Amino acid sequence: MTVHDNSSDSIVLPPAVSFAGGSNQVRVRAHNERLVLSLVRLHGSLSKADITRASGLSAQTVSVIMRALENDGLLLRGEPVRGKVGQPSIPMRLNPDAVFSFGVKIGRRSADVVLMDFIGRIRHQFRQTYAYPKPDEIIAIIMSGIESIEARLDRDTLARIAGIGIAAPFELWNWAEEVGAPPGAMDEWLGVDLQAEIAARVRHAVHLQNDATSACGAELVFGVGPSYPDFVYFFIGSFIGGGIVLNSAVYSGRTGTAGALGPLPVRGKNGENRQLLDIASIFVLEKLLLDQSIDPQPLWYSADDWVDFGAPLELWIRDTAEALAQAIVASASVIDFGAAVIDGGFPDWVRKRVVQATREAVTRLDLQGVIIPDILEGAVGAQARAIGGASLPIFARYLIDQNVLFKELA
Repeated sequence: MTVHDNSSDSIVLPPAVSFAGGSNQVRVRAHNERLVLSLVRLHGSLSKADITRASGLSAQTVSVIMRALENDGLLLRGEPVRGKVGQPSIPMRLNPDAVFSFGVKIGRRSADVVLMDFIGRIRHQFRQTYAYPKPDEIIAIIMSGIESIEARLDRDTLARIAGIGIAAPFELWNWAEEVGAPPGAMDEWLGVDLQAEIAARVRHAVHLQNDATSACGAELVFGVGPSYPDFVYFFIGSFIGGGIVLNSAVYSGRTGTAGALGPLPVRGKNGENRQLLDIASIFVLEKLLLDQSIDPQPLWYSADDWVDFGAPLELWIRDTAEALAQAIVASASVIDFGAAVIDGGFPDWVRKRVVQATREAVTRLDLQGVIIPDILEGAVGAQARAIGGASLPIFARYLIDQNVLFKELA
């Protein structure tokens, strides 16, 4: 079992701000305040006049709201922008130090706890690997990660934590054989309410969402979402999963499993029927490495720890791309997606190779009657699941769901 406890020391952050009204930071903001914050987040920075035009609110209402948000430390003033006539406009942006939240990613081989700021940057992170996830061990890892990170924070920062968002696979007891768990060991998860278990141990609000859905939500908010209102999303972790974005909102469907792309049927290299997850998952690469007597542990330490594993990696990328190409064509046959986004728990150079190989594989398929979407690299990266989880408390308190936001602006 390996623990990695890192801080994002390379990120240059603005000076810390002391907030007199710290308790005001973590309260649920009023609807119009959330609308203003959401508009500023979406555009990066906006002036009072910009917000008035975009929101439909009166100039007086916007002035009052922006003054309150600035007084609470949620908005920061930029440098005045002088036009040809009239008073200079002052752009306002989100204060990264105003709000923080914990994001937790539970995987089949590792768990991550991150502290994310108001604009989606990871400030601190904690990782632990294991052979397979067991409930008591996972709960202990989450608590250790939170305690380790909180020990580094001052009182003001602690007061500005909005909550904890957990991104975890549903039905963790499935696929026990694939992760090498002993028979029956994963059945311990049956009946475990992870959200309630953590909520009983912390003072923060706790949110829970499927891990692939969380990653998809992170891509929508912090990645390609502003450019593509409709996209199918693939996240390659221990097991591949995914999500669907329609009209700038994650679509979860009647039972919450829409976009669970892992079981999608595809053809294997010998023409046999397989599930996508049996080909395009990192556990498959792990098995290929073990077959070649290559230590697969770097796969699970961190995306930054991957090395070029040579022929096994090249074979896995080729097979993964062939399967992804089929999944993309099948998806595009049902919904006219603008993009197919591919990301995963691996370094950027691996993602680049997977995406390029997938683009090439698509051209070898029968595309008659199918409009292929843009095939893109994910913009969020390996920590998409944890970032998506950390977004849950922030949206719950401060922001408006993008689908609701765009409806209001229509």
